[in-house]
Amino acid sequence: MENYSSVEIVQQSPSSPVFTLYLNRPLNSNALTLQFFSEFPKALSYLDQNPNVAVIILSGKGKHFCAGIDLKSLTSLTADVNASSDRGRSAEKLRRQIKFMQDAITAIENCRKPVIACIHGACIGGGVDIVTACDVRYCTEDALFSVKEVDLAITADLGSLQRLPEIVGYGKAMELALTGRRFSGSEAESMGLVSKAFGCKADLEEGVRAIAEGIGAKSPLAVTGTKRVMLKSRDLTLNQGLDYVATWNSAMLLSSDLEEVVSAQLRKTKPSFSKL
Repeated sequence: MENYSSVEIVQQSPSSPVFTLYLNRPLNSNALTLQFFSEFPKALSYLDQNPNVAVIILSGKGKHFCAGIDLKSLTSLTADVNASSDRGRSAEKLRRQIKFMQDAITAIENCRKPVIACIHGACIGGGVDIVTACDVRYCTEDALFSVKEVDLAITADLGSLQRLPEIVGYGKAMELALTGRRFSGSEAESMGLVSKAFGCKADLEEGVRAIAEGIGAKSPLAVTGTKRVMLKSRDLTLNQGLDYVATWNSAMLLSSDLEEVVSAQLRKTKPSFSKL
């Protein structure tokens, strides 16, 4: 496993299939540097390919989940464009950089293992981009969210404008994106951005860990299949989605996991599944 400067991988316990991927720049409120966008998808790929990993918790070290894009990194991006005398080539380079950063966030969806966002403190701008790409989200009641890009004179371009409407509804997402206003974890729960807001950070971590362990005890084929079919169905009609899951299950349904579930129910014991 590589050593990273912007993220850190921690296993919950030696026997646990749950691993935590931390944003790891606590002194900078986990602001996202250009290096993060290189390291983050590599860390996710390692976890995805590791058979000992069943579920990934995404959290932030320190007082905040993520303060958004690091302003020095943002300045360096625009400086390259402004310094060039060829407007077309500098714009093409900037587009490639934006696509590279987008791909780093989309890596959450491309990861086969479910990724659960565990949010405390501030979740601003790029932090919202990250959590909206996660499969499930939880936070503290006093967490602070903002789709902040409009206040930086830019259009959010790493996924919030595409994913947030699917989660909270078009009208609410438009209001949040245009105003850039701050809203609490309690409001995030009420609008459906998070599944639950916990009273404090300790309760959040304990609750998310229990949820992750519960998912990790299920059939890994069923869990990864559920994630993939849910994501794929966003882009399909109802009939296309039904056809897709029929094809998926025709390949995956008749597995040893299904036999184990039936056998465990007859034995009245918990099923035990092979690693994926």
